[in-house]
Amino acid sequence: MAAKLSRKLGHGMLGLIEPYDNHVYQPMWTLVGGGLKQVEQSMRPQRSVIPRKCQWIQDKAVTFDPENNTVYTAKGHEVKYEYLIVAMGIQLNYKWIKGLPEAFKTDPAVCSNYSLPTVTKTFKAIQNFKEGNAIFTFPNTPVKCAGAPQKIMYMAEHHFRKSGKRDKANVMFNTSLGVIFGVKKYADKLLDVCKDRNINVNFKHNLIEIKPEKKEAVFEIIGSEPRETATFNYEMIHITPPMSAIDALRESPLADPESGYLNTNRETLQHKIYSNVFGIGDCTNIPTSKTAAAVAAQCGVLKHTIAAVMKGKDPKPKYDGYTSCPLITGYGSGVLAEFDFNGEPLETFPFNQARELRIMYHLKKDLMPPLYWHLLLRGLWDGPAVYRKMMHLGFSR
Repeated sequence: MAAKLSRKLGHGMLGLIEPYDNHVYQPMWTLVGGGLKQVEQSMRPQRSVIPRKCQWIQDKAVTFDPENNTVYTAKGHEVKYEYLIVAMGIQLNYKWIKGLPEAFKTDPAVCSNYSLPTVTKTFKAIQNFKEGNAIFTFPNTPVKCAGAPQKIMYMAEHHFRKSGKRDKANVMFNTSLGVIFGVKKYADKLLDVCKDRNINVNFKHNLIEIKPEKKEAVFEIIGSEPRETATFNYEMIHITPPMSAIDALRESPLADPESGYLNTNRETLQHKIYSNVFGIGDCTNIPTSKTAAAVAAQCGVLKHTIAAVMKGKDPKPKYDGYTSCPLITGYGSGVLAEFDFNGEPLETFPFNQARELRIMYHLKKDLMPPLYWHLLLRGLWDGPAVYRKMMHLGFSR
């Protein structure tokens, strides 16, 4: 959005509050965990991706005062605004699991693709696996890239087959949810994949504790009365942490009182109370899967929403909830899930994307990283809607 707006507004009209020296393409961390990329390939200097016409305020937003159009930063600065876009991402809460994050430091078999300090442990844990349970978890909260916990599981299972360890491995997907994926078309296919590869899926299992000294993982059984737990031994375990809105946002007047995320109109991306505040991406309470693909589609809507508001008009373009998850199902295969607010498939290609195809693997591995760096960050990619219509001869939404 900074790239889009800086081209329209010019020098001195746009500021970006961003504390980190490096910009990270986190969807690549699935590939890092699978041994397909190096973590360094996922990072670039922050300065290199910030538009030249945009002022970089290298600081962290810690308090919002929307009544006075002010953001307060960690360094004690007051940043005044006329319009504000909140794009803070999502908070990882490893500490909500007893035994974490300490177990990451003491047990090489405990790994996670969701943080920079732990993603480099994943492929080593896969390589060092000998025999026993290989457990992959999904928490009882919204998460970013909800397909990622399965992607690394499928690659690990494939690696065990290639290295002659599969007959000694019990691969398990322990998810807090009651379904393997939120859209039935793709869920049916993924269940078939798990069945064909002898992957055990345990529904409504939420990780609550890691005991590295005993190589044990404790799960609560969601919905059990009285509360029940199940304990599993592990040879390796990949953990997807519980997530939430960032503390500074959750504790602010901008938050939805129920979820803590930015209280956003799901169609226009405008704040429901403060008309000069807008949201995009993982930090919002928009009811769609939190992915980079969703951000791209939201960019296309938000640029029109902000332009209309600046002119004193009502926003017209409406976000349909489009999001996408390229689900790698092994080294050389993948399924491309695309869907809307209603969980209805919204596929780009004129064929069934629920099939395992090599092209979807290369789409994730080879096409999406340059698309992100060279198009999305430069404000030149609003998602595949135009191409979807072309490929479906104008008969797709």
